[in-house]
Amino acid sequence: LQNAELGKRAPRWIRDNEVTMCMKCKEPFNALTRRRHHCRACGHVVCWKCSDYKAHLEYDGNKLNKVCKDCYHVITGCTDSEEKKKKGILEIESAEVSGNSVICSFLQYMEKSKPWQKAWCVIPKQEALVLYMYGAPQDVKALATIPLLGYTVDDTPRSADLPHSFKLTQSKSVHSFAADNEELKQKWLKVIHLAVKGETPECQNELQVN
Repeated sequence: LQNAELGKRAPRWIRDNEVTMCMKCKEPFNALTRRRHHCRACGHVVCWKCSDYKAHLEYDGNKLNKVCKDCYHVITGCTDSEEKKKKGILEIESAEVSGNSVICSFLQYMEKSKPWQKAWCVIPKQEALVLYMYGAPQDVKALATIPLLGYTVDDTPRSADLPHSFKLTQSKSVHSFAADNEELKQKWLKVIHLAVKGETPECQNELQVN
């Protein structure tokens, strides 16, 4: 549909099986983001993060409907500064937080019994108690965030783990990480040990890892 017709006419819905990734942020529909949603304005298949907007659609009697971010902007005319306030926690761009972080680097990540996967991990200065996980350093959205406060750190790897690994546990949730070397692991632990107690490092600049 052309922009002028958005919300005025019902769109053609793209079928779920026609796409493997979100048509807005291009994130693949995998175990973490398996839910597929349709934008009620353009008919595109989007992930839950990109469908987190609502707009009044003319063709549906002006009822509030789930729409994607792009259609939301067109239909409501909402500007980016207003949008920033509505930005979800996962929507901070990786490059934005990596450039102003307490620490950032690639780590291997494992959840429950899933296989290890490489993730670009960042603890931003403005939120030094939250660990952001991205698929890659330039990704525009985080795959997940872990609020570190209250987690227990276990830095002794089991035989089945990768050598430079550590775990974060809190009641039933367990997150396993592994660094490429011991030095990098210790840098992460230094920050995480503070964060789980609600503290932030004084010497933030020393911990930039490229």
